[in-house]
Amino acid sequence: MSNKKIVADSSKTYSEPFRPQFHFSPEKKWMNDPNGLLYYKGIYHLFYQYYPEDIVWGPMHWGHATSTDLIHWKHHKIALFPDKLGYIFSGSAVVDVNNTSGLGTLKNPALVAVYTYHNMDIEKAGGINAQSQGLAYSLDEGENWSKYQGNPIIENSDLKDFRDPNVFWNKETNTWNLILVSGDHAQFYTSKNLINWTLESEFGKGIGAHGGVWECPNLFKIKVENSIDEKWILLISVNPGAPNGGSGTQYFVGDFDGKNFKTDQKDTKWLDNGADNYAGVTYNDAPDNKRIFIGWMSNWLYARNTPTKNWRSAMTLPREISLSKINNNYVLKNAPVAQLKSQLEKGFSKNLLVLKPKQKTTFNYNNLNQSQIGFSADAKTLKLVFSNDVKDSLVLNYDGKQKTFSIDRRHSGNVNFEPNFGKSIHTTATPNIISETIDYQIILDWSSIEIFLNGGVYSFTEQIFPKKPFTKLTIQSDENQEIKNISIHKIKGIW
Repeated sequence: MSNKKIVADSSKTYSEPFRPQFHFSPEKKWMNDPNGLLYYKGIYHLFYQYYPEDIVWGPMHWGHATSTDLIHWKHHKIALFPDKLGYIFSGSAVVDVNNTSGLGTLKNPALVAVYTYHNMDIEKAGGINAQSQGLAYSLDEGENWSKYQGNPIIENSDLKDFRDPNVFWNKETNTWNLILVSGDHAQFYTSKNLINWTLESEFGKGIGAHGGVWECPNLFKIKVENSIDEKWILLISVNPGAPNGGSGTQYFVGDFDGKNFKTDQKDTKWLDNGADNYAGVTYNDAPDNKRIFIGWMSNWLYARNTPTKNWRSAMTLPREISLSKINNNYVLKNAPVAQLKSQLEKGFSKNLLVLKPKQKTTFNYNNLNQSQIGFSADAKTLKLVFSNDVKDSLVLNYDGKQKTFSIDRRHSGNVNFEPNFGKSIHTTATPNIISETIDYQIILDWSSIEIFLNGGVYSFTEQIFPKKPFTKLTIQSDENQEIKNISIHKIKGIW
């Protein structure tokens, strides 16, 4: 009997209720932060926080998947298991091309992962220094990993939160840089060999959002669009303390000399203004100098309670990050990678839709929960309502007078699994929308919506759990309004 049950269950993988059809999710069990994002020999590696025994958080491993196009994913065996030094928390991975570590050769360079150990024995004994940094390496392009014999490579004497190392090769200084977070600030290290690290500086005390502990730093250099200038970006996830409660990712725009990060930024800037984009980091060595980002599509307020059965959590769509100047202010944009276009199947299109005040226009479309909706609209008030025949509704609203955008998922289906999930309308001020029209890109999967305004000047990521798929889209405005080039595409599944 049990064998039959296992076969039946496995045949239904990726077709269970709420299972994402074109976002990465593990075949089974619990997943959180993306780790070790690395491009090497045509392959995008995605490692991630993984607990193979249950659909709630437990002793952390590194799961592993790969892709050649950032859209279709191949599952691999678990890369890193806990050991006597602790659980395997978040970190990053690099290719040691010059064999600075001596762990590989120039012909066959090692893939090197640097991660946080979390020692439960120390924590249970009341010790504060349960976290340290470890190293593992692979000599077969990421399939098998060996732990470094001299772990930990960075010890911890007196910090409770001391984690999430982000490593990269700094071409300007010909050295390795590592950034980790310790409670309310980031620490910056240098190394010649990935093994021996020197603490150079700290950043962040009293700067930016501090509603909770800092996590998952990521530092990279990026060109400013339509300019010869370049700036350094520091991503920092913070939990709690995000604009819509719980977990979120802030960013700082500044300068980095290889040892010190400095910014004159006064305001707090958020990468994504939805409730469900956390712990995201970017790829090392992505082709064409692109900066590709993936986030964990959840929020610690309710991550352990979402209504899924065999697995829990998904990643955001991979997004390309760019830096713009709007109103003399730096704005970090993020929008889905171009490869997503290959998954689109034409569903519906119309060149011009004229809206009259208070008049509703409704589209019936069975695949709304696996679709991309795109259009250009006047920068006036506009309301979109996704609904189904069991009275679930998801409401998006741009307020042209107040210059705000809101998402109302309070009646979007299954919302009662945790009090915070459907508690309030999520509203964001949008001062960086300065154009007379707004380009909308809205992407729905079986349990998520991602919204991008003006190519990602603002992005919003939210989980949704409708009781049945949405089949109706109603558009309305309280002003005369022109909607141009509206299209609805079905998005092909990747599994």
